[in-house]
Amino acid sequence: MTDLIPRPTARDVAYGVVLGLDPPAPTARPGSALPPLAALERAVLPALRRPPCLVSFSGGLDSSPVLAIATRVARWEGLPDPVPVTWRFTDAPRARETPWQAKIIAELDLTRQWQILHAGDDLDLVGPVARRLLTRYGQMHPPSRHLHLPIVELARGGALLTGVGGNQILAGWRQRPGSLRARLGRLRTGLRRRPPDLLPWLRPDVARQARRAFTAEQRAEPHRLAARIAWHLRRRDLTMTRVGLAAIAADHDVLAVTPLLDERFAAALFARHGRMRSPSRRELLAAIADAALPPVIITPRPKTAFDEVFLRTPTRELVSAWDGSGVDDSLVDVAALRREWSRRRFDSRTAALVQQVWLASLSAPEGRPDLEAPR
Repeated sequence: MTDLIPRPTARDVAYGVVLGLDPPAPTARPGSALPPLAALERAVLPALRRPPCLVSFSGGLDSSPVLAIATRVARWEGLPDPVPVTWRFTDAPRARETPWQAKIIAELDLTRQWQILHAGDDLDLVGPVARRLLTRYGQMHPPSRHLHLPIVELARGGALLTGVGGNQILAGWRQRPGSLRARLGRLRTGLRRRPPDLLPWLRPDVARQARRAFTAEQRAEPHRLAARIAWHLRRRDLTMTRVGLAAIAADHDVLAVTPLLDERFAAALFARHGRMRSPSRRELLAAIADAALPPVIITPRPKTAFDEVFLRTPTRELVSAWDGSGVDDSLVDVAALRREWSRRRFDSRTAALVQQVWLASLSAPEGRPDLEAPR
């Protein structure tokens, strides 16, 4: 099963972002698609039929609809309620979503089922959880993949539902141009700002290639929703995320289900809302929910940041003692990366490089993936 995990390339690791598309695959689009909400209800059913069905629940706008829909379907079908599992982080105030989590859990009457996991340095990029994942599976994308490992272990023999894909399918990158006044305001703000030194840890020619590739990919995202969804479903970034999680889950006898990437849900969005032009997440969620979900589920909320969760003591100790080895120096400027890592708040896009350095620091026997049964 670990052989099926798609691996990031040397450029993926150096750039800190996975670019490019997979070859197009034929997509079945039924003539009369279900409403999107009904398609999501069908998508969660296989997981609910394999209890315990855990839901990776952050309180955000991706996991919240998945939890609400799973709860609704379980009660209709007479199945056990899904079990929301939530991380709480110490010394990470920007990752705090507790008020929204509590509101949603209360609204769905899942207080008794709710499991809360606590983490300090545990979820650092090279902390104890990440080391278990890296040692067994090798380098994966995204670098935060280990966040789900303890949840998968809790779900052994059952199923796991996640909101993976929401940022791409429901939100996308493009925004409507807005009014002329708003566009002029953004232009003035941009002109006042000094352009950042993008990707300063790369060799100059490599950084230029990375910037061009990233800009081209952003501009390639279609405006119309149907084309946007089809385009995102082909992105290597999303494929690696989905397939990697499914492989880890299967290795623990867990069925991983990503309802927001379900083919029937995509077909329903194509049929019902495919002509929408650059819809906002709020508009799209409202259209999907069709007044059937509690308002708190789709209410906009502040965006959280997780740098404080993943860049902690183990990472800082690793980068401060780094001897310059373990990276591809045809892509990475070692001196520039050392300068970047000497900053108190260094760029989180170097997370994959941190894990690459840790893996390279292992002795040969320890560095090979451990194929014994995971704990």
